[in-house]
Amino acid sequence: MKLILLGAPGAGKGTQADIISRKLEIPTISTGNILRAAVREGTPVGLRAKAIIEAGQLVPDDVIIGIVAERVAKDDCKRGYILDGVPRTVAQADALEANGIEVDTALCIHVPDEVITKRMSGRRTCSVCSATYHVESNPPKVEGVCDACGGKLTVRKDDLPETVQSRLNVYHAQTEPLLDYYKSRGKLVTVVGEDTIEATSQKVFKALGID
Repeated sequence: MKLILLGAPGAGKGTQADIISRKLEIPTISTGNILRAAVREGTPVGLRAKAIIEAGQLVPDDVIIGIVAERVAKDDCKRGYILDGVPRTVAQADALEANGIEVDTALCIHVPDEVITKRMSGRRTCSVCSATYHVESNPPKVEGVCDACGGKLTVRKDDLPETVQSRLNVYHAQTEPLLDYYKSRGKLVTVVGEDTIEATSQKVFKALGID
């Protein structure tokens, strides 16, 4: 199964990607993670990305697509993969297709903007290991302390209400058109995100035909 996860920031894509990844035993390919790995490993595209980043510039689409292509060519992707964070635009989606990076299903997790704003303002991130929690739906065992490493939990700038609204505006303008893009190809599946991770996962599994 070759999946793309779509949805607004805060819709729960990363969480569901992890759950699907474990269930199907296929890797989640996060652009941020593979970009850092490619730079660290010194791959041809990674070296190019490193020079761009060190010059203080944004990594262009062709470099991002090149790094994704390097990653999906690895042995652990033979049974499938989950793309998280790419494509963000129709241009990136076209570039994926042009580079032979196939997708069976584009899964959209839909959550209303007002719910996302509330959800993200309650998110807490470990300052040491970057594990994430939520004060209501996924609280740490000890308030303000990471279960995994004991680090201090903080509110990221990305999770402040004004930042969330800005990110939602960018999503609606740039990424939401992907829904029509994949719908026209018969690949779009949409589920409405629920209040709990478990309830959303049940809907996701049903939509994808996973037992």
